[in-house]
Amino acid sequence: MNMMIKHIVFWKVKDECDGQSKAEIMQQMKQMLDHCGKVIPGVVELEVALPTPGLETTFDVALYSVFESKAALDGYAVHHEHEKAKAYIGKVRTARECMDYEV
Repeated sequence: MNMMIKHIVFWKVKDECDGQSKAEIMQQMKQMLDHCGKVIPGVVELEVALPTPGLETTFDVALYSVFESKAALDGYAVHHEHEKAKAYIGKVRTARECMDYEV
């Protein structure tokens, strides 16, 4: 039996990049990642969070996702829509933390 995989990522982003403000960068990341969750096979759940004013945060963008299997996560990693998001995020991020685990 395949175990589902949870994939959690946190990013810190630049204050500005290519004329985009930090808020615009964060919003674009959210839109790109939300789109990935809608079009890539094997995604069970995908949620992108931006900081809520008044609540503690040490990162700028958080991704919580659940995949049907390790194979589904592997497919997500190389899917062309994820590759587009990854290229953009690589340009605008200053830090990344990630954890994958079976459930």
